Amino acid sequence: MSAWPLLAAPHRPFFLLGAIQSVLSIAFWLGFLDGWIRVSLPAGALHGWLMLYGFLPFFVLGFLFTALPNWISGSPVGRTAYIGSAGLMGLGAVVFYLALGSRGWILFGLALHVAGWVWAMMALVRVLMKNTKPQDTRQPWLTWWATSLGTVGDGLFLLGVGNDSAGLLAASLSVGVWLFLTPLFLGICHRMVPWFTSRVLSNYVVVRPYVPLWGMLVACLIHAGLEMAALLQWTWVADLPLAVLTLWFISRWGITRSFGVRLLAMLHLAFVWAAVAFVLYGVSSLALWLGLPWSAGRAPLHALGMGFFGAMLIGMASRVSLGHSGRKLECDATTWWLFWLAQVAALLRIAPDILPLPSAYIAASGLLWLTVFCFWVIKYAPMTWQPRVDGKPG
Repeated sequence: MSAWPLLAAPHRPFFLLGAIQSVLSIAFWLGFLDGWIRVSLPAGALHGWLMLYGFLPFFVLGFLFTALPNWISGSPVGRTAYIGSAGLMGLGAVVFYLALGSRGWILFGLALHVAGWVWAMMALVRVLMKNTKPQDTRQPWLTWWATSLGTVGDGLFLLGVGNDSAGLLAASLSVGVWLFLTPLFLGICHRMVPWFTSRVLSNYVVVRPYVPLWGMLVACLIHAGLEMAALLQWTWVADLPLAVLTLWFISRWGITRSFGVRLLAMLHLAFVWAAVAFVLYGVSSLALWLGLPWSAGRAPLHALGMGFFGAMLIGMASRVSLGHSGRKLECDATTWWLFWLAQVAALLRIAPDILPLPSAYIAASGLLWLTVFCFWVIKYAPMTWQPRVDGKPG
């Protein structure tokens, strides 16, 4: 075991950086909205990068460095790879924050961030390529490809800043949502939600056919293409099938039975947000196609980001942190309440876009979201630098 527990397992440094970013990225954005912070980037691009690339990838990579070798019974990722990639990405984020008034330093920070991400993907692909056992590797490769497209999106953002290109910045955000995070989270849910459920519920039948999943991934690709082509009136052709398939999985995965186990229920409930987001996207696009005077605004995006990604992050990161620190896989009252407060924050952010409500709801949403993650970090971040409570390595 490492003399310094923080470096003893790959999820530890990534989760610590992700925990820090979960607070900093939101606080930074709220400071920008209140005029305390001035930046040389467009507001939408700044917010998009902070959430899609500055915050979530640390948890994604920490999870994949841990889970992907286990999925294929492969060799663990080397310490140099996970420390080096986490270090470069973390340093890049620091430079990005400190240099928002200087385009040159912003580019340097983004370049460090991209370099660390590329290093991580190279390490993970080596693990996959070394696999020689006859087994199903569709899920591991799916997660690798989706996360690699996140690297592409991060690189597009770097190019967009360097060339002062609004088109590249917008494409970067579309890639981040529809080619990176949505396919990745759908793929991980397809594997992990029924598997975790089967581990704790008796007489449970695992349902995870691949054909519906491939259909969902194709729909994500179609939505991304239509969005980047500014054909938002046509995205319903992808969004509504996505909603139907998501609802089908929800109906087959036993959400009602999950409530007996809080840590499991969080994953099932988070997946419901995906259906909500896809319905909102589809109805809003269909209204535009029909020429109706209604739009869901950014409600679908925040249902996807705060609802699906955010809630799933709390559920999955809490589970990994507990299990890999030697603690019981039990959701205590604090975590349970934080999870539900995160749902309230998502609803507060969505409501003003679809109902005649004041914009104060948006500020309240941000403050509640920040509060939730502050308390979550206080509870779970120390697990990244403390030794395992059961004395085992890792």
